[in-house]
Amino acid sequence: MPDAGVTSLIDTHCHLDPQYFPAGPDEVLARAAAAGIRGFVVIGVGHDLAPARAAVELARRLPDRIGAAVGVHPHDALTLDDAAYAELSDLVRQPEVLAVGEIGLDYHYDHSPRDVQREAFARLINLAREVKKPIVVHTRSAPADTLEVLEREGARDVGGIIHCFSEDRAFAERALDLGFDISFSGIVTFKSSAAIQDVARWAPLDRILVETDSPYLAPVPLRGKPCEPAFVVHTARRVAELRGMAFEALCEATSENAERRFRRRFQPG
Repeated sequence: MPDAGVTSLIDTHCHLDPQYFPAGPDEVLARAAAAGIRGFVVIGVGHDLAPARAAVELARRLPDRIGAAVGVHPHDALTLDDAAYAELSDLVRQPEVLAVGEIGLDYHYDHSPRDVQREAFARLINLAREVKKPIVVHTRSAPADTLEVLEREGARDVGGIIHCFSEDRAFAERALDLGFDISFSGIVTFKSSAAIQDVARWAPLDRILVETDSPYLAPVPLRGKPCEPAFVVHTARRVAELRGMAFEALCEATSENAERRFRRRFQPG
């Protein structure tokens, strides 16, 4: 049965690749539906474009419930050669693809050189502007450069989402000014996340989203387990508590925000 009080929830960022869920996505999606989740944005990124193709195919199979976002993660920026860019350019034009992403900068791991990350990020922002679709931004340990690239490359033209928000209010203010929404993952439930919780309390209600980033970052009280879309209920409940508002109202608002941002209505199957 759906979680009591869940009237509308959308997981705006989940990875459902076979290496994470070997039995395939159907059981995961069924558990999420049983928890009251009615929509999913499935992210297709990886060492090659196979996850992007798979995300598009899944969205094509379940168009009422799933939309895809495809891109090149900053970890894999080195793989964005001309051939990969050409295929990605074709993929992002598919109607099942709602956004370009996740793309951005990750200076925590530096799996790709920073200059290569910045070049790939800029190139993919411009692809998003070309196809007029929003972008999903990954940023870790690179706040100043992330904002600089977004501003320089005209990302305001398409806007998008700062996914798995892990920065502070100053960053959030600039991101909001650039036309980006803020998406909270399970991190907002962690005791150590005071700055993120502050943003969750403060951010405009019409500019926030919730996500799992499954299979990562399972929220309290499931921390340490492989995360899956059903767990977004716990993240939404914590954000509602921080804001001092009814859980049902938070669910409704974040889902309306997601559908507006992605320009897609999600219907439970």
